[in-house]
Amino acid sequence: MAEDRSPRLIWTDDGAPRSGRFDDVYFSQQDGLAETRAVFLTGCGLPGAWAGRDRFTVAELGFGTGLNIAALLDLWRREGPTGAHLHVFSVEGFPLMRAEAERALSAWPELAEASEALLSAWPEPTPGFHRLDLPAFNATLDLAVGEVAWALAQWSGLADAWFLDGFSPSTNPAMWSDAVIDGIAARSAPGARAATFTVAGSVRRGLADRGFSVAKRPGHGRKRERLEAWLPDPVPGVEAAPSVAIVGAGIAGAALARAFAALGLRATVVEADHPGAGGSGFPAALVTPRLDVGDAAIAGLFAQALDRARDLYAAVPGAVVASGVVQLAQQPRDTGRFGKISGQPVWPARAMTVLQEPAASDRLAEPVGGGLFMAGALAVRPAPVLKQWLEDAAVITAEVAGLEPHDRRWRLVDGAGRLILEADRVVFAGGWGTAALWPEGALAPVRGQADWVEGVTAPAVAWGGYAVPTGEGLLFGATHERGEVATDVRAADSARNLATLAAGLPGLAARVEAVGSVRARAAVRATTPDRLPLAGAVPGQAGLFVLGGLGSRGFCAAPLLAEHVAALVLGAPSPLPRALAARVDPARL
Repeated sequence: MAEDRSPRLIWTDDGAPRSGRFDDVYFSQQDGLAETRAVFLTGCGLPGAWAGRDRFTVAELGFGTGLNIAALLDLWRREGPTGAHLHVFSVEGFPLMRAEAERALSAWPELAEASEALLSAWPEPTPGFHRLDLPAFNATLDLAVGEVAWALAQWSGLADAWFLDGFSPSTNPAMWSDAVIDGIAARSAPGARAATFTVAGSVRRGLADRGFSVAKRPGHGRKRERLEAWLPDPVPGVEAAPSVAIVGAGIAGAALARAFAALGLRATVVEADHPGAGGSGFPAALVTPRLDVGDAAIAGLFAQALDRARDLYAAVPGAVVASGVVQLAQQPRDTGRFGKISGQPVWPARAMTVLQEPAASDRLAEPVGGGLFMAGALAVRPAPVLKQWLEDAAVITAEVAGLEPHDRRWRLVDGAGRLILEADRVVFAGGWGTAALWPEGALAPVRGQADWVEGVTAPAVAWGGYAVPTGEGLLFGATHERGEVATDVRAADSARNLATLAAGLPGLAARVEAVGSVRARAAVRATTPDRLPLAGAVPGQAGLFVLGGLGSRGFCAAPLLAEHVAALVLGAPSPLPRALAARVDPARL
């Protein structure tokens, strides 16, 4: 049974939200916004504290209704530095539903635009990290759903300001434990400031013992006092942003270009041929997670990746062809396995639904066995995704044959040794091509050929093969030939793809055969020994990073992992919990 994470919300007679779990109100209906501004914004020295900053990070313990963050966003848009990016990290152990937050925030019409931005991006209450884009405010919010000590241990950022807004220490001691105070100290940037409504002695002593200066300040409303704390270390000077080169313009390279642009940096993408020349060049792609019932971390990684990919593809006009993918059962044990997958807490409600034979047959319009309906999975067109995301970068057509260290930078050279460009940081994102530049990366090639026709429609479905709608027709396949790197189109492989389609969906295969005109294409995927991606710093090579080894899950994994790599390159907070980042760290191999 899933753990009860409800706040047990009730509403007071004057319309204020109250947590039945902690027997405390989220804010005063009369002056909640004024209290937020006095205790947290003024208490952290805002807006003055972010003057002259290119990026500023605020961490909050106790997201609640989102009121504090709505007030912060409103202030940031009005008085934030021009062109700067606000990063917010917030933790909530007992999340409200969107409708509950909407009712609570409706009390403050002056925050309507900020509130609507939060509500529009409101995530599912599944455990883990959720990234919310707030482009109208030049801000990003990472919301961690779970225990606060866990969330702080998993976060990679450093906060410039802390909103400590958990319920009272007397009713919610876990929010104010030594482990939590340790986490606050460990994740604080030099000169960080913290603010809270409580002046409890244990909180004051906890912060003081960890190097904070602490002072009581006049409270707001009926509260006589509040607390401010600050680290004595000076805020370091702002460093110039590094120049970044991305090698490869497939889905990995395009996702990196978008991720860097979201952090305010225009990267240079170097591509030997043209965007999508490799594995990202088919007319459609499946966006499906790796399903794992034995490893909760892998399940969580791909659940988070799918959630992020779905949001980002939805923002690209013309990208999403179909929502929902059926995974057909291949063996009798798959039905039990699908049941376990659908019960994993990492998936939102109704995201994974076991289909018995009649329901699966009805969905696919021909007799099949049972299956699993993945409601959040997608079929997408790669072309518009690559086009839009690469608009955020400078694209150079050249083949990178090698890299040379030079004066703490990297020189990218072609096959004749001619300089292509120099960059402070380089990210390998060329799929199988990365192996030539980084032979130690333990990448292995897998050749795959897929076929497509026009004029045939069908839902997205996967089994030992797959069938994917393209918008104009149907893509099906694909072959998997380990160790092969040739990309010639082979008639024998097209016949194998049609046979695979006929074995799973004979009615659909007959319609494809009736069309007669079939096109085909082959590309090479890069895989790793443990079938998990590589996303992070190249071991032993300062300034080199990699996003690769994506195998057949590139369109699912690349958007999230690109944000992780971009964060590592620029020293920004990563959207990945540390435990999941370790699973894709290139150093593991």
